Amino acid sequence: MLKRKAKIAAGVLSTLILITGVELPAYAVELDSILPAAGLSLSLEEGVYVKKVAEDKGLDVQGVGMEFVDPVETSELVKEQILKEMKKDYSNLVIAQVSDYVNVRSLPGEEGQIVGKLYNNSVGEFLEEENGWYKIRSGECTGYVKGEYCVTGEEANQVAEEIGRRIAIVNTETLNVRKEATTKSAIIGQVPKEEVLTVTDTSEGWVQVKVEEGTGYVSEEYVELSIEFTEAESIEQERARLAREEEERRKAREASRKAREAEEAANAGTEQKAVVTEDSARLGQQVADFALQFVGNPYVYGGTSLTNGADCSGFVMSVYANFGVSLPHSANADRKRGTGVASIEEAIPGDIVCYSGHVGIYIGNGQIVHASNSRTGIIISNAHYDRILAVRRIF
Repeated sequence: MLKRKAKIAAGVLSTLILITGVELPAYAVELDSILPAAGLSLSLEEGVYVKKVAEDKGLDVQGVGMEFVDPVETSELVKEQILKEMKKDYSNLVIAQVSDYVNVRSLPGEEGQIVGKLYNNSVGEFLEEENGWYKIRSGECTGYVKGEYCVTGEEANQVAEEIGRRIAIVNTETLNVRKEATTKSAIIGQVPKEEVLTVTDTSEGWVQVKVEEGTGYVSEEYVELSIEFTEAESIEQERARLAREEEERRKAREASRKAREAEEAANAGTEQKAVVTEDSARLGQQVADFALQFVGNPYVYGGTSLTNGADCSGFVMSVYANFGVSLPHSANADRKRGTGVASIEEAIPGDIVCYSGHVGIYIGNGQIVHASNSRTGIIISNAHYDRILAVRRIF
């Protein structure tokens, strides 16, 4: 893939030479922003040929010429054409475009056994087409989906740009997030190893990401960049997920019941007695009410104290711990706990609302309570203050 891209870049430059008929002065064309995930830079430093740079990078130089690019007259044209030529090709994907999901079947027809589900905006690798059915490979599923419910080819290219989430996975123990793209800039926050952040932009050696303190920059050296797509869910995975979610709800209800009985017994000075298990709405409201008691308390990175300071996931973890529920100290891991809620409009108090590098607790009326940042502490905010990645129900 890298060899092909090197040829394309050289081809664009060659075309410009043919058009102008002259050899142009050297110009540094940075491709870091185009290929950040590969960590590749084909900078054309002054006096260095394209071919020489390609050779130094160990790339295929067949057909690569000795071209230069004019910094004044053609710089923007070169950037535009190289970006266009090197744009990621998603035409080999099959992307579901339905209200809910399309079945993945064992055969190309309605008679085929259902082996999985490809949810809306989920993707699979195109393998072949047969009578209007696309054979795909997605996650643990390989099977056929009805073509009329999906897009592929050029349509997939257009849709993929909209649904794909550019992410940065932290690969160092603690990564500083800076206000500007320089090591001299102030640190606005820190994120732990393996945290997954949403990428909003890239620049030379730096990646702009969203964290609980706002938008900042992290060094490209300490993250792995990629694009995240949702894949199909096999029938076996669905059954396992539903069973796991039901078991988590059962454990949460049981833990909450025991905690409540113990508290009632202590207050009444009597022995514990059986009580009726309350529903998710009642339990969630209790979580939200409990969390609201700590508004105004400080934010502390890595902290888990509701009174002396907690970070976002530490706050959620400690609130739920009061109800006998064990949650991870990780905003990213919280996205996989409990049961998925379709949208914030369907959320109830107590649900966990997940963002890029951040998490809070829904309290109703379109609001969350969360450990925001070191400047504001634990506050109440509009749930739509940032793009919501997931809503999870624990009870």
